[in-house]
Amino acid sequence: MSALHRDAPGGPESAPPAAVPGQDDRHSGGLPPPSAVAGLWAVRHGQSTANVAFAEAERTGSADLPVVGRDSDVPLSALGRAQARTLAGWLAGHAPGTGPDLVVCSPYARARQTWDAMAGPASDVPVLVDERLRDREMGVFELHPPTALEARAPAEAARRALLGEWSYRPPGGEALADVALRVRDFTTELAGAAAGRRVLLVAHDAVVIALRYVLAGLGAPVPHDLPPVPNASVTHWRGDGHHLRLAHWGRTAHLSDLPLPEGIA
Repeated sequence: MSALHRDAPGGPESAPPAAVPGQDDRHSGGLPPPSAVAGLWAVRHGQSTANVAFAEAERTGSADLPVVGRDSDVPLSALGRAQARTLAGWLAGHAPGTGPDLVVCSPYARARQTWDAMAGPASDVPVLVDERLRDREMGVFELHPPTALEARAPAEAARRALLGEWSYRPPGGEALADVALRVRDFTTELAGAAAGRRVLLVAHDAVVIALRYVLAGLGAPVPHDLPPVPNASVTHWRGDGHHLRLAHWGRTAHLSDLPLPEGIA
């Protein structure tokens, strides 16, 4: 699980672009794809019950499967719902004509619940659901915490460690590279369909990582060492009419009054 980090206090756009974590020659790319989108925000859903269960499995080393059912049905935890409600305040903090005027959401329950909790200040903003924003699919190891994978399929766990998350594709599932392919398809379509719009995406950490890679453009390195994408964090790209440029990564200032999840430093 990713460690949460705190940002300096301020309004929704108070941090300068130069403060973006990891924004250096390794991650800047060189030829960003064309996009007439005026601005893009990506929110990771609030803490889910699976996030809690996986953190506990990591803490105890349990090989059990702590979550049953389908990944797409995993809901927010109580803390996740509180985190999502703080996003309503972040959304309301935008001056008129500067906040999102279109929302595109992952079909997964935890993303939909996050939007429902934060939507109050933007109840009149159009909302679309797009399958390409779903979380990374883990195939036969769906809802397996790493400790369970290591105990039940040690050879597969070793292959995952050898290849890394960008290239490791579980049987029937996706590598992060596969997520990037569908995210690239989504952003290419968005660039034309939402020209001039300010767009908010509500999705997952894998999608936010893929967005950073795709929007960095041709020649961007594989994002092996990016900073974490905390639950209920906001990442922002500014548009100049031609391209989208990363301005803020994984901001969590709006969460400053909430407790950190147990087991997360």
